[in-house]
Amino acid sequence: MSSKDKVGSVVKGADSYTSQQGSIYSPGISAETVGSEAVFLGVVTIPEGARTKAHLHQHHESAFYLLSGENVELCTGPQLENRALAQTGDYLFIPANVAHVAVNRGATPAVFVGVRNEPTAQESVVMLPELDELVP
Repeated sequence: MSSKDKVGSVVKGADSYTSQQGSIYSPGISAETVGSEAVFLGVVTIPEGARTKAHLHQHHESAFYLLSGENVELCTGPQLENRALAQTGDYLFIPANVAHVAVNRGATPAVFVGVRNEPTAQESVVMLPELDELVP
């Protein structure tokens, strides 16, 4: 498709799914939904008391805005030793190839708007099960 054939789109939210890292994804803009070539945008939810599994994204950066929820702990680094607590209204950034876990320590679901510079809804993820026990 040439650039003159491309048009803007309004996208209805796609069906949610549980990602292999454990969070619930609701894709909006992706390669699958609109043919995006460079960006993914969607809603990501971590239920109360839940967490992601230890993982990294080899080839892309991820950014999130915590739309609702509180006390979400972001653990990053080779041994998940860097810890930061996010509240509603905070932004989270995870560089490419950085191990991470997000834990919802709050009493309500943590709902994020997420974006990454990789357009597929099922991006390639490297799971790091050997790090899971480092984050209670």
